[in-house]
Amino acid sequence: MSGYIDISLPLSSQLPVWPGDPPLVVERFVFMDQGAAANVSRLSGTVHIGTHIDAPDHFLNDGRTVAQVDLDACLGPAWVLDLTQVAQIDRPALEAAWPEATVTRVLLKTRNSQWWAQGHTRFREDYVALLPDAAAFLVAQGVRLVGIDYLSIAPYADPTPTHRVLLQAGVVILEGLRLDRAVPGPYTLYCLPLNIPEAEGAPARAVLVPRANAPA
Repeated sequence: MSGYIDISLPLSSQLPVWPGDPPLVVERFVFMDQGAAANVSRLSGTVHIGTHIDAPDHFLNDGRTVAQVDLDACLGPAWVLDLTQVAQIDRPALEAAWPEATVTRVLLKTRNSQWWAQGHTRFREDYVALLPDAAAFLVAQGVRLVGIDYLSIAPYADPTPTHRVLLQAGVVILEGLRLDRAVPGPYTLYCLPLNIPEAEGAPARAVLVPRANAPA
């Protein structure tokens, strides 16, 4: 496949994590330079590191883990919305950016993406987030997946309401995107979370293909 845009964050020890979470550690512990037959590294951190999906069990405690995530929602036509001029995404802001086309997967491009482009490594509490009324609007529109360009889709001060509105409706939440290289408009999204059946979330690799370049 050519012409795709990688919208995933590289997993490195420099990546910020949610306050209170253990830092991401990528550490080599078997070395060919020391006589081993192969190099081997270990990875540790939460399942909400970098680019990742939230399953309902994350905020609903209902047993619906990554095993129940609808993979069909993670693959297919998507729309990148331009929300770079707003401080928080409420319903009026979302309605103003909404395309005339019918969309079931939306990715919210905000000023957050510039932090990734600039190499910020410190967690920012002032990230642009989706407010509960805007989440309810997405549910009413029949959206199956929503993504955003920071480590949480919900405001730092009160993350529960937005998550609950979306997860109760079965909307897949995709967090930790980098969208600075994606101009607003239509794409095909390819996003697959790691298969961690017992977890309430999972890291994912996500790419966009401009609709004109997407395979049939």
